[in-house]
Amino acid sequence: MRLIDAQYMETPYYGYPRMTQILRRAGYEVNRKRVARLMRLMGIEAIFPRPRTTTATPGHKIYPYLLRHVPITHNNHVWSTDITYIPLPIGFMYLVAVMDWHSRFVLSWQLSNTLEMHFCLDALELAFAFGQPEIFNSDQGAQFTADPFTARLRQRNVRISMDGRGRALDNIFIERLWRSLKYEDIYIKEYLSVGALETGLDRYFRLYNYERPHQSLAYATPAELYFGNH
Repeated sequence: MRLIDAQYMETPYYGYPRMTQILRRAGYEVNRKRVARLMRLMGIEAIFPRPRTTTATPGHKIYPYLLRHVPITHNNHVWSTDITYIPLPIGFMYLVAVMDWHSRFVLSWQLSNTLEMHFCLDALELAFAFGQPEIFNSDQGAQFTADPFTARLRQRNVRISMDGRGRALDNIFIERLWRSLKYEDIYIKEYLSVGALETGLDRYFRLYNYERPHQSLAYATPAELYFGNH
């Protein structure tokens, strides 16, 4: 699954036939059925531009995307959230994060071994310690369209925005965060346990927020931009 995940980050348009060939060329004796089963388990489908870690639920309210052609001009203008898959030798975990778009500051994150809504709600509550956004953007997954989640935003009069179906670029900044995280940390460290992963994620997000200059931020760190000391 680690190899499938890494390949998918590079070629999200590969389905299980091509993925099978890539694995065979790397020396792994796998058949299409096994690769298809693993990709279903991971929530990966080639027709979508990223892993389907979230899926829509009938009856949940879908909100329109509010950010097309909107300049992001200040901190807490827009926050966004997303879920990604983290491979481990013993299985896999799901990671959710909440990010401020203007500064790229990661406000909060949480891990879970299921895709139930509660760890996403926990991340949202932790993010509120920094304030609140004018607009909150997510995909149309069941976790983010669930009434307990959207209710917390409505209670604070936060405008809710949701990506179009299959439009990963609608949430591009957090998609870039996942790529950086996986190539700079997850794939290099190859964590062996949930405890080690949690420690590693805490270390990485501290580095990402407070130490790692970002070219797109004129080489400031997200913390310098978010807290106004740059």
